[in-house]
Amino acid sequence: MARRKRHEEAENHEAWAIPYGDLVTLLLAFFVVMYAISSVDDGKYRVLSESLVDAFRAPAQTDPIQVGEPTVSREQSLDEMRALVPIDVQPGIVEEGVAPIDMAFSGLLDDAGTDDELQDFLEALAEVAEELEMAMAPLIEDGDLRVSREAYWLEIEITSRLLFGSGSATLNPEARSLLDEVGAILAPRVSRVHVEGHTDNVPIQTAVYPSNWELSSGRAAAVVSVFEDAGIEPKNLVALGYGEHRPVASNDTEQGRAENRRVAIVVLPGARPREDGAQEPEQLREDLPVSLGAPTMDGDEGDTE
Repeated sequence: MARRKRHEEAENHEAWAIPYGDLVTLLLAFFVVMYAISSVDDGKYRVLSESLVDAFRAPAQTDPIQVGEPTVSREQSLDEMRALVPIDVQPGIVEEGVAPIDMAFSGLLDDAGTDDELQDFLEALAEVAEELEMAMAPLIEDGDLRVSREAYWLEIEITSRLLFGSGSATLNPEARSLLDEVGAILAPRVSRVHVEGHTDNVPIQTAVYPSNWELSSGRAAAVVSVFEDAGIEPKNLVALGYGEHRPVASNDTEQGRAENRRVAIVVLPGARPREDGAQEPEQLREDLPVSLGAPTMDGDEGDTE
């Protein structure tokens, strides 16, 4: 009887794929865990992004992808930031209609001193606004002068036609008496005074004023000089020239250009930041919190540039 021939089982040549798949899975899980616990360094990310853009000429993503929950989000709202800091507001520090003092901003107002000193300043600020409203009533009605009150500063804005001739930083004779009156109101109060010069966008190129930068700075310096003579401490005075770069109206019309030619006098709290060897930079009004609905003396709502 013939013996049945036994069939040999075929050899599996792909058995290596099973441990290889397990290895790839483990590696994937490892890198996922490492990625999940990592944090993105903005500086290194931007360097890498710029290098890739240079190499591949492809548009870069502006912000890195945040992994996990950040400690403090870049988009965190102001209310959420305030919630991180305990706030103890003293009653009666500000006038009615002005936002209360928020101690979350105390770092910006350190130069104003204690709460009592800040209260004194805010009370003096209200008095200055009232005195200016009474003394400058005709100019306010004509629209040549505007007094705006914010939570922590006061702005007096005067059109340049009252102060200077065209293309000049030399004060008109009648302008000096006007500024003397404003300086006399400000002088008794201990505060910083920033004088900002602004122009329209019409180019100027003379031997004295090569551009609107020099013209706006010269006009601010001329007003500062009058305030010094009026008794304001020179160390509390700052002259700033913004040229044509902070317009309040369109430069496409003559009326708009006339509104942009102006001098803004900003009264701020506290002594100069660099006093007693401190290294903090000069604080502008943009560095201070803005109140909502602060009253102005020309009948309009308070605004900032």
